[in-house]
Amino acid sequence: MSQVRTIIESLLFVSEVPLSLAKIKSILSMYTHVEIIDALEQLRQEYAGDGHGFSLAEVAQGYQFRSKPEYGEWIRKLKRITPARLSQPALETLAIIAYKQPMLRAEIESIRGVDVGGVLRLLLEKKLIKILGRKNVPGRPIIYGTTQRFLEVFSLKDISSLPTMEEIGELSDPSTTVKDDEESE
Repeated sequence: MSQVRTIIESLLFVSEVPLSLAKIKSILSMYTHVEIIDALEQLRQEYAGDGHGFSLAEVAQGYQFRSKPEYGEWIRKLKRITPARLSQPALETLAIIAYKQPMLRAEIESIRGVDVGGVLRLLLEKKLIKILGRKNVPGRPIIYGTTQRFLEVFSLKDISSLPTMEEIGELSDPSTTVKDDEESE
């Protein structure tokens, strides 16, 4: 393994948050952009295969080692944690903010048809959304958007990694299901 790979591997191992390419480059200024990208890709391929309990993922606009889902049961036993769950209203509100951000509370309530004050507080506490500022209109309402933590929790590289509305529609459209060989003949 080349030295740049082992250095990047050790940086990723000790980092508690995803490391951005810019951060890695600032630490490894003696290496070229191409050398760093090649090393990251080699590490990603190496850990993607069988024989490893984790992989290198590009999440939250950075790189991070992530445990493979099939080992979650044992990790939860070690850490003695239960998976965090969000209620249906919280998920709906979070989806609205993620897809339409920046959003005002009134805009979210208009879409959902209910008060979302409690849900917004919960999402702020969980650091899945943040206050981006205030809109320069009477009353100066708060503007909400998603956080880096949101990207980490949902294993997204960036906000553009969210599935499109067409992709979501295809999941629920029965005409897109693949028929097995017997039915199609």
